[in-house]
Amino acid sequence: MLELDTATIPGGYSYDRFRDALSARLRAIPAFREKLSDSFLNLDFPVWVEDGDFDIDRHVHRIGLPAPGGRAEFDELCGYLAGLRLDHRRPLWEMWVIEGFGGSLSGRLAVMLMLHHAIADGVTFANILSQLCSTEPDPSPPALVQAAPAATQLRIAIGGLARFAGRPLYLVRLLPATVRAVVDTVRRAVTGRAMTAPFTAPRTVLNGSLTADRKVAFARLDLADVKKVANHFGVKVNDVSMALVGGLARQFFLDRGELPKSSLVALVPVSAHGPSGRNTRNQVSGIYASLHTQIADPVERLRTIAAANIVAKEHSSAIGATMLQDWGQVIGPVLLGIAKHLYARLTQFRPMYNVVVSNVPGPRARYFLGAEVSAMYVFGPVMHGAGLNVTLWSANGTLHIALISCPALLPDPSALAEGFPAGLNQLLSEID
Repeated sequence: MLELDTATIPGGYSYDRFRDALSARLRAIPAFREKLSDSFLNLDFPVWVEDGDFDIDRHVHRIGLPAPGGRAEFDELCGYLAGLRLDHRRPLWEMWVIEGFGGSLSGRLAVMLMLHHAIADGVTFANILSQLCSTEPDPSPPALVQAAPAATQLRIAIGGLARFAGRPLYLVRLLPATVRAVVDTVRRAVTGRAMTAPFTAPRTVLNGSLTADRKVAFARLDLADVKKVANHFGVKVNDVSMALVGGLARQFFLDRGELPKSSLVALVPVSAHGPSGRNTRNQVSGIYASLHTQIADPVERLRTIAAANIVAKEHSSAIGATMLQDWGQVIGPVLLGIAKHLYARLTQFRPMYNVVVSNVPGPRARYFLGAEVSAMYVFGPVMHGAGLNVTLWSANGTLHIALISCPALLPDPSALAEGFPAGLNQLLSEID
C-alpha cells in the first residue's frame, strides 16, 4: 500500500497516464506477465508460463474513496480489497488505484498492489517494488525481459514425470540432513540453546478458523528513534520491533483479562535466498520466537527477546534454511495438499504460533511511477491458525507498520496499531 503525492508526476496525474507508466515498467518484470499452467497428467507442481492473453486492464483497477476520504474510509476500503480472491487463471496480481485519498482536492493518491505469495516473498517483493520505483520522477523506460515460454500439456506432463522420477534420489540426499537436524535440535533443547518449539503457543482469541474477510490498520515510527533504542541497548532493529509487538500483545490481553501464563509465540519469516538465486520467487523459512509477554518491564522484555533471537537464528541456520521447502518438493502437491488440510484442522485445537511478525528492509523508493512516495506499507498473509499478521517495513527513514487481521478473530486491529508510538516512547524514556 503506497500513499503518493501526484504533484511530481511529469505532465500531471491522469489515470490513463499512470496505467501506461505501469505498463512500461512491467516490460522488465516477467513475473507480472506469467501465470500458472498445469496438465491433468502432471505428477508435479504447476509451472509458470507467459500469459499469451495478458491485458493490463484485467489487473489494474480505478476506484474512488468515499467522502470525506479520511483514514476511516481508507482503512475500511483496504480491508475489503485485501479480502478479494485473485483470479488463478491469470497472473496472480492486481493493482487498485484509489483516488480521492485525503479529499478530492488533496492531490494525493493511494495504490494497493496485491500479489500472491507464490510470486514473491518479502525480499523478492522488495526487488520487484524497486523496479516500479525510481530516484527521479521521469526515469528512462526499461528494457524488455522475456517471460517464461508457453508450454503444452504434454510438455508439462513430461517435465513433471521427470521431476517425479527424481524424487527418490532427492529424498536420499535430504534424509541425512534431516536426521542431523533432528539430533541437533534435541541436543539444543536439552542444553537450552533451541528456538521456541512449534505447537507450544498458548491458545488465544487470535487462534481459530479463518474467514475470507480482512481488516487492516497502519502505524508509523521514526526509524532514527528505533535505531536509537537498538544502539543504546546493543540489540537489532528487529529485536526492538518484536519487543514492541510483545508489549502491545501483553497489554491487549491484560485489558481483556486473558493474558496467558506462558508467552505468546510469533512466527518470524526469514529469507532463505542464497547466492545462487535458486527459486527466486519465494524462498523463505522461519523461526519460532517467544514474544515474552509474561515480562512486564519493557527493557527486560527487549533484552530477553534479543538474547532469544540470537539462539533462534543459530538454530535455524543449523537446520538449514530451505529444508521445509525441500520436503515440500519431495512429497509433491497431493501429499502437500493433504498435509495442509490436516495442519489447518490441528491448529484449531493446538496453535503452532499466535501471530506472524515480519521485519523487511524496503528499497530506496522516492518516486513510484512518477509520484512522490509519502508512505509505503507492506502486508503479509494471514495464515491458518493465526488471525493477525504484523509487517514492519523500513523505507525512506520511516518504519511503516501494517497490521492485517481476520475480523472473526480480531475485529479491529487499529487499537493495536495506535499503541506503537507509545510503546516506542516508553523505551526512549529509558534512555534519557
